[in-house]
Amino acid sequence: MPNDFIGELSKARLLDLVKPLLNRKNSGMVLVRGTEIGELHIEGGNIIHAKNGNVSGEEAILAMMDWDKGRVIFDWESTTEERTVCTPTEQLLQRWTEREEEWKKIREVIPSSDVAFLIPVDRTGEERKIPGDQWRVLTLCNGTRPLPEVADALGWDVFKVSKTICQMVQAGLLEQAEAGPSFKKALNEDFFLLIETELKKTIGPIAPIIVDDTIAEFGESRDAFPEDRVQAFVKAIGQEIVEDAKRDEFAIGIAVSLLEGGYKL
Repeated sequence: MPNDFIGELSKARLLDLVKPLLNRKNSGMVLVRGTEIGELHIEGGNIIHAKNGNVSGEEAILAMMDWDKGRVIFDWESTTEERTVCTPTEQLLQRWTEREEEWKKIREVIPSSDVAFLIPVDRTGEERKIPGDQWRVLTLCNGTRPLPEVADALGWDVFKVSKTICQMVQAGLLEQAEAGPSFKKALNEDFFLLIETELKKTIGPIAPIIVDDTIAEFGESRDAFPEDRVQAFVKAIGQEIVEDAKRDEFAIGIAVSLLEGGYKL
């Protein structure tokens, strides 16, 4: 797949990486690979299709606006017949820009989506009126749940949770929990051998090269690849298989192999 690496979301916002492509009237696919995988298709500088898991169109773009992790690649030869974005690109960019301005304010209070919050000790004894949405957030902030977990539990997007928590911190209802030691369980070599074995059945001896390239695109290494990125990694490998039938064959085969090996998808 002909592509250019254009940035890491840990170092640059997706809007800042996409805007130059739109301004130059480029065509192709912006692919984001990280904890989640997203596609943003542009044609002549216009956003025509977006996909994030089972979500497509403007809803997918809205979700991708908030991502702060992932490796971003531009495939200039990718084309699509799908048209899931109806809003003019100028309007989408305006909305995206306004959202980014709100994120800047939120980041002054919440530096990362990985942080957790808890209820501070109230030494004033004063009564407080707390709106319903904030009560729901309050019950989930125990000092150990990062923002994405709170969002999942509430069925909200990370932006809404971040904005609400930001308001609660400013009102003195929440405070950031102290970060404890973080240990991410890493995969062993057996995992990658399973992937290569199943991949060889569909694309042949080039499988190890695809696996190594994908590991590099994730910014990881074989000996320290975090287990919590298994699902995203397997999805990324599957996207390298062009034929739908072979891609389905790989998905079924790897699901069985990984379950037998004790890995969770």
